[in-house]
Amino acid sequence: MFGRRKKSGSASDADAAGETEQVDAALDGPDAEDSADAEDAPRRVNLPPAPRPDGPWDDTEVSKPAEGRVDLGGLFVPGVEGMELRVEVAGDAIVAATVVLRDSAIQLQAFAAPKKEGIWGEVREEIAGGITQQGGVIDEVEGPLGWELRAQVPVQLPDGTGGVQLVRFVGVDGPRWFLRGVISGQGAVQPEAAGLLEQIFRDTVVVRGDGPMAPRDPIVLKLPEDAQMVPEGVQQEEQATSRFSGGMGQLQRGPEITEVR
Repeated sequence: MFGRRKKSGSASDADAAGETEQVDAALDGPDAEDSADAEDAPRRVNLPPAPRPDGPWDDTEVSKPAEGRVDLGGLFVPGVEGMELRVEVAGDAIVAATVVLRDSAIQLQAFAAPKKEGIWGEVREEIAGGITQQGGVIDEVEGPLGWELRAQVPVQLPDGTGGVQLVRFVGVDGPRWFLRGVISGQGAVQPEAAGLLEQIFRDTVVVRGDGPMAPRDPIVLKLPEDAQMVPEGVQQEEQATSRFSGGMGQLQRGPEITEVR
């Protein structure tokens, strides 16, 4: 099943089990004092991309990327029985896809990256800084997909009270691209239960293309040709964020699209 969402910013959504769980993770710039501290702090070195023996894959590394995967143009996303696939738009461009599987979800978004440098270390810093500025808690750990962030992000519950959403940010640097995943739902609450979502991330194929792109520009996706429209869902409140925050953005649920497989 495909769901299409609209967003006025460059951030993305991190839904779980079809419910709208918003996370306001605005990665606004720090104030002057924080900026001075940041300038004095050592920055991560953007090392060359590490080997990816288990994926995610570049399209040049897979002979038939469409086999067993949904063709979204810039991404080939593995198909899993019972999953729902939603796409998200920024302006007129589709820039992210979210796989919802039972009570968990993983959002996938690919970005252009420098030819000889990985950006995941730097992006983790940006995400962590934005969440801690909100009063959230970040734990940087080495998980099944490499280094990741496990975040406790403050959210407003439907009854107006404050709560916390658990989110996992994962990422892998590829050849001239970076693939970011945001795991929410039970896959974030109990990471040991996220094996299938992690496998979807590993088996995703990225199509960077040969054209020039600025580093960090999102790789644009497309809808499958046989996608069908279904009724519009519930709207979400707008919230600002960084394009890398994932699950947090100026977002609005648009028409749902379903594919019969």
